[in-house]
Amino acid sequence: MGLHAHRLRYVLHDPDEQTLAGLGRDQNAPGTWIKIVGSPTHLRAALPSEWKLADTGYLMTTTYRAAPDTPPPSPYTARLQTSGDVVTAVVLDPEGQVAASGRLTTADAFGIVDQVETAPAHRRRGLGSIVMRALASHTLRLGADTGVLVATDDGHRLYRALGWAVRTPVAAAYIPEPRSA
Repeated sequence: MGLHAHRLRYVLHDPDEQTLAGLGRDQNAPGTWIKIVGSPTHLRAALPSEWKLADTGYLMTTTYRAAPDTPPPSPYTARLQTSGDVVTAVVLDPEGQVAASGRLTTADAFGIVDQVETAPAHRRRGLGSIVMRALASHTLRLGADTGVLVATDDGHRLYRALGWAVRTPVAAAYIPEPRSA
């Protein structure tokens, strides 16, 4: 996944307890995550005790519509970077440091957005919206028109303001990384 303590992620739409229990028993390396559409109570009951629950997220969707690309406010600059099937929208500050970013991949008609983040010193300047609009435009150019993401509590407010709708809660559990000495 490219994130510290988040090395491998399983996302399951409608798992039964047997499937969850087997996955939790067999795929228990540190940094492994399981996310399910459903309640944290269901996830907790199915997994072995070494799994820790994370905050509940929100599965959200939107229908992308053509809109003009919006440049970031001065003095920021924006660009898209592609690595294989993953596109990253990046907003840079005047020193060339990443102020905001987000990742996207497509699958059929779906543009799947992940890891959208604005650095704390750059928040409340519309940079998250710039990232999301750039990803939406790119998705449409690729022929997909439906956006899908899992949002945190903080992120879901931004996405709702951009027209995304909450579809269902998403429960998450993980195996913690060992503490460094």
